[in-house]
Amino acid sequence: MRKSQSIKEQQRAYAERLLVALGKQLGDRGVTHVFVVTQDGRPALDVTDSRCRVRRVFVHLPFCWFYWGDQQDERVSFLQMAGAVDRIEEAARAGWADGEQGDLRVDLDKLLDAYRGGSCG
Repeated sequence: MRKSQSIKEQQRAYAERLLVALGKQLGDRGVTHVFVVTQDGRPALDVTDSRCRVRRVFVHLPFCWFYWGDQQDERVSFLQMAGAVDRIEEAARAGWADGEQGDLRVDLDKLLDAYRGGSCG
C-alpha cells in the first residue's frame, strides 16, 4: 500500500505539473526556459527575456497565479493557460523589468509559529 502524500507534497507536484505545461507551451513559441527547483525546494521556470536576462516564474497556488515579480503586471492566472502563456511570452519578449525580482511568497509556517508563540493577554 502506498503511503499518502502530505498536502505540501501534493501542492508541490501540482505546481510542477503547471510549470511543465507552461514550459512546453513557451518552448513551442521559442521562449527559452529551464525547469528548476530553488534552494528552498520551490519549483520554478527560469525564463530568458529578449535581453538574455533570466526571471523565475513561480506558481502561487492560493491565488491561482504564475508570477515573476511582485508588481501587479508581473502575475497572471494559470486557470486560463493560453492567456497565461501569451502574457508571459509578451513580458519575456518585451524584457523583464529592471531591478531585483520581487517575491509574493508568504511563509504560512512562520506566521503560524509567530501566532502560537504570542500571548493574548
